[in-house]
Amino acid sequence: MKKKRKKQINCGGVPIGGDAPISIQSMTKTKTSDPKATLAQIDRLAEAGCDIARLAVPDMDAALAFEKIKAKSPLPLVADIHFDHRLAIAAIESGADKIRINPGNIGSEDKVLEVVEAAKRAGIPIRVGVNSGSLQKDILERDGGVSPAGLAESAMRNVSLLESMGFEDIVISLKSSNVRLNTEAYRLVHEQSDHPLHIGVTEAGTLARGKVKSAAGIGALLLDGIGDTMRVSLTADPVEEITFAKELLTALDMRSEGIEIISCPTCGRTRVDLEKIVAGVEEKLGPIRDEYATSGRKLKLAVMGCAVNGPGEARGADVGVACGEGKGVLFAGGEIVGSVEEAEIPDAIIGIIKEYERLT
Repeated sequence: MKKKRKKQINCGGVPIGGDAPISIQSMTKTKTSDPKATLAQIDRLAEAGCDIARLAVPDMDAALAFEKIKAKSPLPLVADIHFDHRLAIAAIESGADKIRINPGNIGSEDKVLEVVEAAKRAGIPIRVGVNSGSLQKDILERDGGVSPAGLAESAMRNVSLLESMGFEDIVISLKSSNVRLNTEAYRLVHEQSDHPLHIGVTEAGTLARGKVKSAAGIGALLLDGIGDTMRVSLTADPVEEITFAKELLTALDMRSEGIEIISCPTCGRTRVDLEKIVAGVEEKLGPIRDEYATSGRKLKLAVMGCAVNGPGEARGADVGVACGEGKGVLFAGGEIVGSVEEAEIPDAIIGIIKEYERLT
């Protein structure tokens, strides 16, 4: 599917849509009514490379605390609102850079209009978020349950409502925990609307399972040219969401930062303990990997187990090693720079990376 240019909106200085790079979001898992704990988590997200943070606003205490959090936040903040339009207005007045609502559950059209007018005055966008767990009854009855067409129709109904009120700074999201349903719904809306899309697979699950579902669902959309901002939803520390989102974008060549490690799966030709070598390299990279991730630099590292593809992959990477019988031939910038015993490979690679950094 061809990449379709979307309108561009601005979320606290972070552009979404148009030619802007895909921004990474996460959601805090603290009580928003606790500014200290929430800010501590936002700081960690910012250090990990998050672009935008979303905060749940379930009650007026959270809406009022939003102002204190916004005053010290290093990231743009999105207020996540359900059921009560007054909370949306309070969050906007407290400095939200964007609000996320489902117009279908926020109240009557008059109440939606109050929210829209407050967003207009503040000059902030609205994310229309539609979830498979809260579709309109008439759509569910007509389709016999949740369907891609139903999700898309619900989103477009809500978008049309905001547009009829003269509001255009809209981001659309459609969320389902079913990867196929989720993907097909996004494809439908992608063709029907020029508003930027926030993509993700909601309630994806635990760290291991959630990464699989997110890679399948988000990756499929990104490869189709769909998506302007994204969140990986994991039942885990939110920093894990940022780490994996960056890894996914790097794997798809949509981000040029961090250290990409290529390692072979091994086979009967392998004459070293490659799994141990790669684990050693990963462990020793530590601070170096963090530096690359936050500085915008990129380095491709190949750790290969045998002579079939090893030399070619290692030569094609910035830094690499091709292993043989208990040894490894080291490469930097496409040239052989030495060989070491198996046990010395992790330390040797770290040394070469540091030297490579110095020379480049």
